[in-house]
Amino acid sequence: MIGTGSAENAAAEALSTAPVEQVQELESDLEAKMKITVEDEDVARSEATFRYTITNISQLKEQILSPPCFVRCLPWKILAMVRLTTTPDRQQQKALGVFLQCNGESDSPGWSCYGLGELKLLTYNPDKEHLCRKLHHMYHCKEDDWGFGHFISWKELMNPDNGFVKDDSITIEAHVIAEAPHGVSWDSKKHTGYIGLKNQGATCYMNSLLQTLFFTNVLRKAVYQIPTTGDDSSCSVPFALQRVFYDLQFSEKPVATKKLTKSFGWETLDSFMQHDVQEFLRVLLDKLENKMKTTVVEGTVPKLFEGKMTSFIKCKNVNCTSTRVESFYDIQLCVKGKSNNYISTELLEGDNKYDAGEHGLQEAEKGVRFDVFPPVLHLHLMRFQYDPLTDASVKFNDRFDFYEEINLDPYLQETPQSPAHYTLHAVLVHSGDNHGGHYVVFINPKGDGKWCKFDDDVVSRCTKREAIEYNFGGKEDAPHLARRATSAYMLIYIQTSQLKYVLQDVSESDIPADLCERINDEVRYEMVRTCGRKIKCRKIKSDTSVSSAKYYARIFNALKQFFTLQALAGSKYKGR
Repeated sequence: MIGTGSAENAAAEALSTAPVEQVQELESDLEAKMKITVEDEDVARSEATFRYTITNISQLKEQILSPPCFVRCLPWKILAMVRLTTTPDRQQQKALGVFLQCNGESDSPGWSCYGLGELKLLTYNPDKEHLCRKLHHMYHCKEDDWGFGHFISWKELMNPDNGFVKDDSITIEAHVIAEAPHGVSWDSKKHTGYIGLKNQGATCYMNSLLQTLFFTNVLRKAVYQIPTTGDDSSCSVPFALQRVFYDLQFSEKPVATKKLTKSFGWETLDSFMQHDVQEFLRVLLDKLENKMKTTVVEGTVPKLFEGKMTSFIKCKNVNCTSTRVESFYDIQLCVKGKSNNYISTELLEGDNKYDAGEHGLQEAEKGVRFDVFPPVLHLHLMRFQYDPLTDASVKFNDRFDFYEEINLDPYLQETPQSPAHYTLHAVLVHSGDNHGGHYVVFINPKGDGKWCKFDDDVVSRCTKREAIEYNFGGKEDAPHLARRATSAYMLIYIQTSQLKYVLQDVSESDIPADLCERINDEVRYEMVRTCGRKIKCRKIKSDTSVSSAKYYARIFNALKQFFTLQALAGSKYKGR
């Protein structure tokens, strides 16, 4: 019998079924010679393969750990142990248990890391195959190892025909693929050059969307140019967004969004509710577009995101055609059934004939033709739709393939001057169902095919396959996915000929000096206020005497004076 589980449970089971003398043997000391080989030395890498050689295998009596191999900055080890199991006929059977341990020596609570693994017992016999077993697990402080309590029976292990043992030694190989951990020290800025956004409770969908807007560099540059002098960041959406963008660009730690959500008029409870992503994006862009009017950046939003299409009805038997030009900021694509042929026409006939005015009821063709696609194209996959049977919104996790590059020329009425060729820039992903779940975004920041995963406050490098293929949907639960029902719900493409323009560099010189000064003043004020709260809290908790109160008051005033002088001197401060 082969099963997965933790080594702790396996050891407990082995001890509970073993005779006293065997328990004593399991607790005896053992010296083992260990060898480890690692493919490379990047501790922040997402995957690695390492080997562990145990000598004197015939004398193994207790569990033993390999030296660490670092993946995602966490130590991963191979754990081997002797297992004693009971066969169906109640006979004792000796077996080798093999596990993959993650961050086993940490006492820190609250951490987690999702990992895929393959454990392989190597054979020295060229005519035999290695014994491989795959596993996947969400490792955390209470379950830091996972594997197979009965990896192989001791009889099969020691059988010379299998070739697993040579000179009384065995070699186990482990291949690990892990996501960036949560709840432990992970320096996103150091490992990727970018930082994340703090989650207020259920604002992961907003964080994903804000990151895509931040990495639409030409929009970020325009947002910096919006006049917000005299605005309060807790009331003004543009100023609050400027502050978030500024912190994302220059800070070293995850950025808070409380002032931004407060500027939306959300109360604390609203931050624990998931809002409609498409509606949220539309409202946010509308606010920015209105604030940009009569400024040097007027028209930036429609210039980037607005496309044009023509709706038409053309009679078949008389010369009568009705057309209407419409603007669009996104295109909705059906996931259920995948009926997305936008340029196909609908025939109006029978009881559904078209009222052509003086021509009466006529057979006609109805359809839509695209005139212009915008430089930045938002495609919304309709994952969430109303179900009349349940009278509720349901999520469709059907498979929907999308590509790194697409050609939209065939969907235009006329051949454009600049080809409608697009490059995938961002993939917004939802895991879970209509009742809730989690949102992350994969972004190709420079448009060069080098992807990063933005999961709230954690940012990590990822492969193109993780960003694209893993998010097609179609599977409720897949080993390579940490969460069930994971699929893309929004795709952002940039016209390939406009990549350099849209993703142009944004430096501090592109930010108005008065905006930098106001943001830095706000940072200094927050630091003084934070220091004051800590001093006040410490004063109350540690000493309530009059002399102590005067002492802390002097410290607070000194700090306040120091930062005031810095502000007057015009010194610049980046980060917190």
